[in-house]
Amino acid sequence: MEHAVQHTVQHTSTLIPIVVFLIVYAAITFELVNKAAATLAGVGVLVVLHVINEHQAVGFIDFETLMLLTGMMILVTLIKNSGFFTIVSVRIAEITKGSPVKILVLFSIVTALMSAFLDNVTTVLIIIPIIIELTRGLGLNPKNYVLSQAIISNIGGTATLIGDPPNVIIGSKVGLSFNQFILTLSPIVIIVFVFVLAYIWFTHRVEFKPINTNMSKLVAVQLLLEKIRYEFSNITIDKKLMIKGLTCLTLAIFLFITQTITGLAPGVVALGMAMVLLIISKADVEEILEEVEWSTLLFFTGLFILVGALEEYGVINWIAQNVFMNVGDNPYVLVLVVLWVSGIASGFLDNIPFTITMIPIIHLILESTPIPNNILWWALALGACFGGNITMIGASANIVSVGIAKKYGVEISFIDFMKKGVIVTLISLTLASIFLVLYLRASL
Repeated sequence: MEHAVQHTVQHTSTLIPIVVFLIVYAAITFELVNKAAATLAGVGVLVVLHVINEHQAVGFIDFETLMLLTGMMILVTLIKNSGFFTIVSVRIAEITKGSPVKILVLFSIVTALMSAFLDNVTTVLIIIPIIIELTRGLGLNPKNYVLSQAIISNIGGTATLIGDPPNVIIGSKVGLSFNQFILTLSPIVIIVFVFVLAYIWFTHRVEFKPINTNMSKLVAVQLLLEKIRYEFSNITIDKKLMIKGLTCLTLAIFLFITQTITGLAPGVVALGMAMVLLIISKADVEEILEEVEWSTLLFFTGLFILVGALEEYGVINWIAQNVFMNVGDNPYVLVLVVLWVSGIASGFLDNIPFTITMIPIIHLILESTPIPNNILWWALALGACFGGNITMIGASANIVSVGIAKKYGVEISFIDFMKKGVIVTLISLTLASIFLVLYLRASL
């Protein structure tokens, strides 16, 4: 009798975080309340109902990610205040000559490269404001451009160890190097990039048509340049701040790349370099901190705690165990299941805790069915990174991109993102499946 009561209590305790998570998710999906307010309210319910306590809640927060986000937001704000992005905006406008296709392609290439060697959150912090100014200046709708750059940033970030948080986690916990990541994953990332860019162009090809006449194009570009200069006219070019800011950013990137040598975590590097720049630039700290996306950071905090509660009660582990441990020992099936389940799950759950949960599961699979050349780890990395494109909350870069767009008056709803994200993810995972099957066949 006592055992039955205990089992009922445990079952109820497990059900509560699931129900709370689903309610919060619905509130975010249908934009009933602010995203940060929804997640933190969910956390409040779990604490009040004693499902978790405040000490557990704090333990679930991934401070490494929050430090990385905060540090890069501060660095980017100071560099922006130096006038650097004003110069970049005008220069890119001149290069593209007002061609919508050139804007899409040029920015996508820059975004993919920056996401691979910087990180995708920092990349969208820099790129999104510039592309909104450019497209608005040409009378284009910025929404599709913002969506395309968020999606491309997740694809580009998949190519390297430092590009996306799941890769950082897999690399550090499994012992895979920067070179292993870039040599193995960059070929498939380039292929996916080309296909996805072609899809984005094809579905909006009317919007990407060139301006009809040379004269109108010239006028449009001139108006654009004047508009950018006017809107940024209150920002004077501060060469000293620009040099200091770009030096700190370059040093941060160098420390990201040499993490295996220095042992410094990306979050520590980002926040550390941000503090150095704040001190040496003698900037108004309060003014700079007002530019930080606090709503985004609070949303992440709440999300980490909600997913942490699901982990604590074994929900994620139960799902992983029941899906992955019952598919047999065929290596092709195992690789594809890891890829697709990771991809779909990462679109709806934060891919960081999911990746952490999956690592011991894959170790178990490899004990019973050895698969060569780390192919299961590559399947997990590709699934977790590509899957982040399914929904707005699937990846950090998505949330940050939508948040910045909103500040500029560009509204992107959960459904807007998902309509494009689902198709892009299907294309990405299908191409990744072909790549992994061919790689496995060559390895066996």
